[in-house]
Amino acid sequence: MRGLLIPRAEMERKRVNASTIRAVGYDAGRQLLEIEFSSGSVVQYSGVSPEVHRRFMGSPSPGSFYQDQIEENFPSRRVR
Repeated sequence: MRGLLIPRAEMERKRVNASTIRAVGYDAGRQLLEIEFSSGSVVQYSGVSPEVHRRFMGSPSPGSFYQDQIEENFPSRRVR
């Protein structure tokens, strides 16, 4: 069926205290990290282990952790 879009389930995101990142979602089963930026864009990163997610969420500086440990280290795709 051409043109039929199957809606993806909205991933639940948690707010984080960072100037460039608004909220973060994670699906451990798929090892999929979803980041909503302050600009409104949403990017998913695949292959993110539960340990990396745990460290990201516990970081005193989520923005720096993102830049140092996630941004260039995992395959990504923009979803919004």
